[in-house]
Amino acid sequence: MSVREGLTRRLPRVRLAVLPTPYEEAPRLASALGGARVFVKREDLSGLALGGNKPRQLEYLMAAALAEGAGAVVTTAGLQSNFCRAAAAACARLGLKIGLLLRGKEGAPLQGNYLLDRVLGAEVRVIPTDDPYDPRVDGWLDEFVQDFARRGLKAYVIHLPGRTGALGAAAMVSAAEEMTAQFAQAGVTPGAVYLAAGSGLTVAGLTLGFKHLRAPTRVVGVSVQRRADFMAPLIARRANEAAELLGLDSRVDPGDFDFDDRNIGPGYGMPTREGVEALALVGRTEGLVLDPVYTGKAMAGMVSDLRAGRFSRGAAVAFFHSGGAPGLFAHAEAVAAMIPA
Repeated sequence: MSVREGLTRRLPRVRLAVLPTPYEEAPRLASALGGARVFVKREDLSGLALGGNKPRQLEYLMAAALAEGAGAVVTTAGLQSNFCRAAAAACARLGLKIGLLLRGKEGAPLQGNYLLDRVLGAEVRVIPTDDPYDPRVDGWLDEFVQDFARRGLKAYVIHLPGRTGALGAAAMVSAAEEMTAQFAQAGVTPGAVYLAAGSGLTVAGLTLGFKHLRAPTRVVGVSVQRRADFMAPLIARRANEAAELLGLDSRVDPGDFDFDDRNIGPGYGMPTREGVEALALVGRTEGLVLDPVYTGKAMAGMVSDLRAGRFSRGAAVAFFHSGGAPGLFAHAEAVAAMIPA
């Protein structure tokens, strides 16, 4: 299938992101890491309330909400969720109400993405769990939906670890398609693309897209949350559900991608020294801003592999910069304590 045909063309879509996002070489970072060429996919420049990979997903998720006649959206994630911040911005742009169920503790400092949720007009409720797969979450989502219904608003539920995961993965096939064209323009196809993996939907979409387009690039998901034995089968399932949505005959199994769970550290949303050192390295060599709990951890995984000699001098690798700059400021104290001199 030609890239120009559009693998996601059968899905409704509303324009929210600034696409295509740039694909840039990072020669000073490459030099610091031993010689393999390094490229960066700049999803952090996708627009919509400080960008990231989430606006790309939201183009499809919000189109589905509008198609169902929704006047509100309800979604859930962690207190410093990049997705919730972007969803709040999308709803503001589209004139929809939004309810956020944020996992965390009442009375947490109003900073980072949590602050932006308020700025963007979200109705926020904090729920007492740290587990995105907590079986109580569905009930809390349904309560929010019923509350909106009492106000005369039909609410569309976006639950990426659950009921809308397939659509979220399908949306990211467009990124694989876009990157494949950019590889051709750059004249080199990277052997691997590294990215942070929370829900794993971007890993699923990229893996499906590259496999369908026969691109030899290996997707390496660096986990920020769960271990490989839990996530790898889930990612494959989401990819295959996405393939069905898109009408693609390709199928994914856990052997089609790598899942590195060595950089989770003490837990989800908690900085690591390796992640902070990686974000400092990228900042000081390329002027790029990462965050300490998503992209910093993913970069730490890539740095470790490059320094270990996984890729030869002259080979190419890519980093999928999924954004998340507000998280840097939410974790300022921890970053300040760990950042190298």
